[in-house]
Amino acid sequence: MLEEKRLQSNTPLAERMRPCSFNEFVGQVDIVGEGKLLRKLIENDELSSIIFWGPPGVGKTTLARIIAEETKARFVALSGVMSGKDDLRKVIEEAQSGKSQIPISNDQINSKFRVPNQTRTILFIDEIHRWNKAQQDALLPYVEQGIVTLIGATTENPSFEIIGALLSRSRVFILKYLTTENIVVLLKRALADKERGLGNYKIEIENETLEILAELAGGDARVALNGLELAFKSKVGKSVKSLKSPIVITNQEIKQALQRTHLVFDKKGEEFYNLISALHKSMRGSDPNASLYWLARMLEGGADPLYVARRILRFASEDIGMANSEAMIQANAAYDACHKIGMPECTVHLAQAVVYCAKSAKSNLLYKAYQAAAKDARETSQLGVPIHLRNAPAKFMEEIGYGKDYKYNPDYDEPIEQDYMPEELRGRNYLKKK
Repeated sequence: MLEEKRLQSNTPLAERMRPCSFNEFVGQVDIVGEGKLLRKLIENDELSSIIFWGPPGVGKTTLARIIAEETKARFVALSGVMSGKDDLRKVIEEAQSGKSQIPISNDQINSKFRVPNQTRTILFIDEIHRWNKAQQDALLPYVEQGIVTLIGATTENPSFEIIGALLSRSRVFILKYLTTENIVVLLKRALADKERGLGNYKIEIENETLEILAELAGGDARVALNGLELAFKSKVGKSVKSLKSPIVITNQEIKQALQRTHLVFDKKGEEFYNLISALHKSMRGSDPNASLYWLARMLEGGADPLYVARRILRFASEDIGMANSEAMIQANAAYDACHKIGMPECTVHLAQAVVYCAKSAKSNLLYKAYQAAAKDARETSQLGVPIHLRNAPAKFMEEIGYGKDYKYNPDYDEPIEQDYMPEELRGRNYLKKK
């Protein structure tokens, strides 16, 4: 039976539902939305080598495939983990000859975007950061000569993982985590699609359950779609007869499918923000033990370590500031470590930053000072820069007094007293403790 065959398909739902065009693509509107830079380059057929940097499951591979279709190019994919120089050599030989040895399906041949024996070759390297320097050096001349157009995908910071020469010849596009709304759209599409998805089955799942699944997926569409498929298959089992009755998927079954029972990402993210609030307040209250506990609750529950690191970095200036300026250095180092090595290794770096911040003296002087300065800036934006502080790059500006009477402090043995604020704000002291 068709249903039984579809149910036993070895191709994961996430792969079957991979978008085939920009019309199907969800998310990343900042770079592929109508009128955005990447979209324009593709539509004008002016694409050069690019690097997609972003977390898993946000559309890097999908975008590369869509670009190949839109630009009528041959698409060759290599894995940064499994491939090496021999694979690259074969790709280059095929690109130079203009003939592809890769099987092309009837659907691809009939596609309005695809024609046989194309001369342009897009080389997609997934996890390009896994290639060592020698492998990346071997690729460089072929990118320079335009024999291949490189699309690299990486979850790591390209500045650290891709050689400078290759990076300078590529444009980097940063892809973001998908929002809960983005993922819900993809889940509903999979539930409705009768060709590639689960649309041939009577599946009952509430919107709240879909939102929970989207939140548990942590911005990763692949995790969400495969979690939905696993929950579905766990309810159906091997019995095809059960498909005649509605299949009800509950919140608990979704959590079991994703193997996460922690309440880190609950509906609408309330518990997630409760946890980050608890961490923030524990560090502010100088309790390192409670700070460590709430940190562990977040990380063990699946929170993005970079999100946590960003919050600690903010805390270091907002709640400590000049009381211990070293705190920002510690927090920034922890953020950098999270970028470089990821979970679970970066937990100890975050722990160090959290404990350091908890034990540091506290001051919100900088936070309050900026708030006061920002208030003045909003209310006095009409005030001009004092004329003696203005630069005079042209003779006319000098003639009308720009820069006149400005005293250059390094030329004097003693500190020079002069006004730096607009006349209406002279005497303001944002750093005065109240």
